[in-house]
Amino acid sequence: MKTFASMAIGLAALAGAQGGVAQSYPAKPVHVVIPFPPGGAADTLLRPLAPKLAELAGQQFVVDARPGANGNIAAEIVARAPADGYTLLFGNSSLPISMTLYDKLAFDAVKDFTPISLVALTPSVLVVHPSLPVRSIKELIALAKKQPGKLNYASGGVGNTMHLAAALLDTMAGTRMTHVPYKGAGPAIIDVIGGQCDMVFVNIAPVLGHIRAGKAVPIAVTSARRSAVLPDVPTVAESGMPGYESTTWYGFLGPAGLPKDIMVKLNGAIVAAVGMKEMRERYVGLGAEPETSTPEEFAAYLKKDIGSWAKVVKAAGAKAE
Repeated sequence: MKTFASMAIGLAALAGAQGGVAQSYPAKPVHVVIPFPPGGAADTLLRPLAPKLAELAGQQFVVDARPGANGNIAAEIVARAPADGYTLLFGNSSLPISMTLYDKLAFDAVKDFTPISLVALTPSVLVVHPSLPVRSIKELIALAKKQPGKLNYASGGVGNTMHLAAALLDTMAGTRMTHVPYKGAGPAIIDVIGGQCDMVFVNIAPVLGHIRAGKAVPIAVTSARRSAVLPDVPTVAESGMPGYESTTWYGFLGPAGLPKDIMVKLNGAIVAAVGMKEMRERYVGLGAEPETSTPEEFAAYLKKDIGSWAKVVKAAGAKAE
């Protein structure tokens, strides 16, 4: 993956060393489609990044939320858009997950997109409503076994990373908790802090404020290592579930056939923007790990991720509704 030392290279690419179309690109606002509603991690990560991209490119990067179907509505919009660089997808791990979760899709995660760059990797945190009498994974498992089917967990939809993180724990622990799907992380978080649902596995960024306000209690993080922003919260693995890990990526993709000069120019802008000290600190403060890449690295990462998530989907027994 690219390091932030490559920011200067990214700026050089953005300056227009390429010929042809890229010299005049972008000549109008760029629409960035996100698969989930406001309030979720995708929105939280993209909102501060979009103005930085606009500064570098000289055109607005307009955030266009198109939630639904585990991100597939947004993905299909971008897959069918003209390959001119004016419609991009700010996608995440839901894209490779869908390849296994759905028997039929209107797009192929590999063939119908041009990977441009990763932006960040984000662990999730399991938070519970303060009224739930558990403060650790062991206490949660004990209560779930004592009351099969009674405890429920929210998610942003069937088969997304939030659902699979919980389903994987359910499978490994031998418990039976009830899944309550929503149309995105934002609505799921609202119902957990409101007491309508017991818990949620969610990216740290959109729930951090609620944790600090005492409206949600963090139990464990899903990464292999503890989060720098929640250093006192143990990982699921160290809480009695060795081998458990779940991390979500976020990144930019365009439609298949995106001209190479535009792809290079966009990659340069993304690498430069994420590499800014202000953005790095902002992301780390939200519990995300800034992580950019070359288009080729991102393409390889995506292919590998399809296989990795396929194992989780099958182990959890998740099926699209």
